[in-house]
Amino acid sequence: MDQNDQVYVRLQQHLNDQTVGFPATRSGVEIKILKHIFTPEEAAIACCLSYKYETLDTIFSRAGGLIDSLEDLAEILQGIQKKGGIESKSNNGKMLYCNAPLVVGMYEYQLDRLTPEFVKDFNEYTSDKKFGLAFLSTKLPQMRTIPIAKSIHPQHNVSTFDEVSTLLEQAEPPFAVFECICRKKKSMEGKTCKVTERKETCLAVGNMARMALANNMGRELNVQEALALIEENQKQGMVLQPSNTGKAEFICSCCGCCCGMLRVHKALPKPLDYWASNFYAAVDQDTCVGCGACEQSCQVNAVRVPAKKQPAVVDLNRCLGCGVCVPGCPTESITLVKKPVELKPPQTLEELREILMAAKNGRLGKLKLTGKLVVDSVSTGHLNLLK
Repeated sequence: MDQNDQVYVRLQQHLNDQTVGFPATRSGVEIKILKHIFTPEEAAIACCLSYKYETLDTIFSRAGGLIDSLEDLAEILQGIQKKGGIESKSNNGKMLYCNAPLVVGMYEYQLDRLTPEFVKDFNEYTSDKKFGLAFLSTKLPQMRTIPIAKSIHPQHNVSTFDEVSTLLEQAEPPFAVFECICRKKKSMEGKTCKVTERKETCLAVGNMARMALANNMGRELNVQEALALIEENQKQGMVLQPSNTGKAEFICSCCGCCCGMLRVHKALPKPLDYWASNFYAAVDQDTCVGCGACEQSCQVNAVRVPAKKQPAVVDLNRCLGCGVCVPGCPTESITLVKKPVELKPPQTLEELREILMAAKNGRLGKLKLTGKLVVDSVSTGHLNLLK
């Protein structure tokens, strides 16, 4: 291993100690991913950041032996941020910087830097069980599912953080729309989306939007345009997945054929154990005619019609409560039900990351998770993970 590879190993180990983790694999493909984003000098500097937003002075106190001045450090950090390796924001006129997880974070920022080689390396890494265990081991998920507008009614008593129009109306501008990286990756792999031909469907809000726009990633929208975008996404049957925060950082509109998160969901035996959602779908067995509209619209295979003209059945281990199935039911037989215990998200990204760090699983926790996944796979007959 040469000196350049050693600095990437140090960065891998450093990132593995952050919120979501970035574990090493036998193949070492994670080093290829880091090389795609960081130069050796940038990798050394990134080891001086943490999951918390920090000032240049704080970072320089750790990186002083690597860089000559604050001005040089600022230039390097801005260069890394433009490539999606770290995150930044402005606070009272001062720039703050922090490490970003691979997902949600560095990967999504590669939208304009995707290459076939990077896609191959990313697929290999995220398919590795070590990454999967690290990703599932967080106390809270980084995203959550909220119901589409046409699936909820006043009697649902929906909290503001679960109502998409309120989320946007109360959000901090700016808003930025950009191409869905999951659909772009699928297109590079020679596959097309089964839900939409549109490319620009993902919305960034507030600081994430500012960072994207500063890097010429996406285009700015006003709040009315943002609401119209989300409305169109709902019409096409996409699942709404904002950041798992009361103050929205982003709102993804997802399909089961392309979205990485929903593909993880479909691979797990009991995905709701690792998901944040406050609703589930229920079928009126007396009025359902078994037409199959709900089965066709569900993006995660959570509802099915067992036989022709028999009532639909919802798998509560899999139903996200997204509401996509509700508007298309001709007999209004499928509705959303609010769960008895409401999950309230942390208000900010900083609060979410503090929770993730405080509850970070060690080796024993990952062993317990492995055992649970095996037991759940056998008990549900959903054996994808055991193949």
